Amino acid sequence: MYKTILLAVDGSENSLRATDEAVKIASLIPDCQIVVVFVADFSKSKNEILHAQGKEELEYARRKKMLPVEEKINSKNINYQLKILRGNPGPTIIEHADQEKADMVVIGSRGLNTLQEMVLGSVSHEVMKNANCPVLIVK
Repeated sequence: MYKTILLAVDGSENSLRATDEAVKIASLIPDCQIVVVFVADFSKSKNEILHAQGKEELEYARRKKMLPVEEKINSKNINYQLKILRGNPGPTIIEHADQEKADMVVIGSRGLNTLQEMVLGSVSHEVMKNANCPVLIVK
């Protein structure tokens, strides 16, 4: 069964829905742990750094995005870890899932149409195609 669920979040509504699903699954399994991962995207980091007052403010802004996720997990008394990683989101999530030996990855969908996904790519699609464990994509 699922002992370790990797939950990839970005602060969006879709990641909150993904959190709900991860919590539902974890609450059914004794000793299940959720590893919450927020990836600071290299392509967006430059802009974030330019607009932040300092490193502390930048870390606070990233942690603030994770607060609703923490509240949902805490409300069900589920064991969890929070991790802020840096890199390209898709490969970073996949690599971390392998390192944690995750039994499942739960991630929100960005809601792209077929053309947008073809042109822009999709983190959830990349994770689904390349992860070594089951992936639940939540809309």
